[in-house]
Amino acid sequence: MSETIRILLVEDHAVVRAGLRVLLPTEPGMEVVGEAADGLEAVQSARTLQPDIVLLDLVMPRQDGLAAIPQIRQVSPASRIIVLTSFADDEKVFAAIKAGAMGYLLKEASPEELLEAIRNVHQGEVSLSPFIAQKLMRELNRPVARPSAEAALTGREEEVLGLVAQGLLNHEIATQLNISERTVRTHISHILEKLHLVNRTQAALYALRSGLARLDSK
Repeated sequence: MSETIRILLVEDHAVVRAGLRVLLPTEPGMEVVGEAADGLEAVQSARTLQPDIVLLDLVMPRQDGLAAIPQIRQVSPASRIIVLTSFADDEKVFAAIKAGAMGYLLKEASPEELLEAIRNVHQGEVSLSPFIAQKLMRELNRPVARPSAEAALTGREEEVLGLVAQGLLNHEIATQLNISERTVRTHISHILEKLHLVNRTQAALYALRSGLARLDSK
């Protein structure tokens, strides 16, 4: 049985979009159904087109890919997102994965690797560049010390940390816990201070390594 994979391209560079537009239909069963040049257009197009795959750049004008991922998942829940970017720094990698991306490829990937990733993700599998997979596993497997008794997180702080690790934004955490966004920020500040961390990504990794959250916890 043959099924056409409907793909939405989200990339601010017209030349890159044009190359992908030519490449993807050469693979049997793949169709480019739309294009977007930034995160805002991506969300609108995903809502209208309901694509199977969203091939998403991260750094774009108006709204970046990281901000677009949870919005795309909301307006088109069946769409599966593959990040295709030039950036491999921890902040972007872990944030994209926790926000819901099922694939993370670098633009240096070969056409064959990209096509294979699209097929794998369409079938429900996670697809990561080898370098990205190694980076993720290294971080998740790195030992982490639990906070001392005097610095232990409160129950509410553990709740907030778990939601941060799921990729929720402050206002989404506030809504889910029925507290103010300011209170969420205060909790996050206390969490970072107690755990001697510097940002949300490190906090999310702590939650994953310590068992307070899982990659499939959504």
